Amino acid sequence: MSYPATNELSSAERAFMINASEIDILPGVWGDLDEPLASGPASDLLPILLTLLDKGWIHVSRVIPWTAPDGAAGFQPGPPLPRQDLAALLSAAANWEYPESDEWFGCLTLTLTEAGREISR
Repeated sequence: MSYPATNELSSAERAFMINASEIDILPGVWGDLDEPLASGPASDLLPILLTLLDKGWIHVSRVIPWTAPDGAAGFQPGPPLPRQDLAALLSAAANWEYPESDEWFGCLTLTLTEAGREISR
């Protein structure tokens, strides 16, 4: 089923919405982008992501530890980061790259807001 609001998004906006729906770390968006953005600099993506944030569709947070009910260690998104901090954080190239280790704690992650979940249907 196709939802009209989804069809109105650009391919880059859809890539961010997919990333946020998967609660992936920020570098995961590269795999959903079309060219030329997929091989371009992160600075080209910043205005697109900030627009989605300002529309209230996406939150940016850091990955934090989580413990499952069975005691297994995992991770989850932390609380949304303040909007006034995001331009600087998202301008740092390291936040757009996968970490050298499998350690994702502290990485930036995207999540859909309630309004964003309505758009992505």
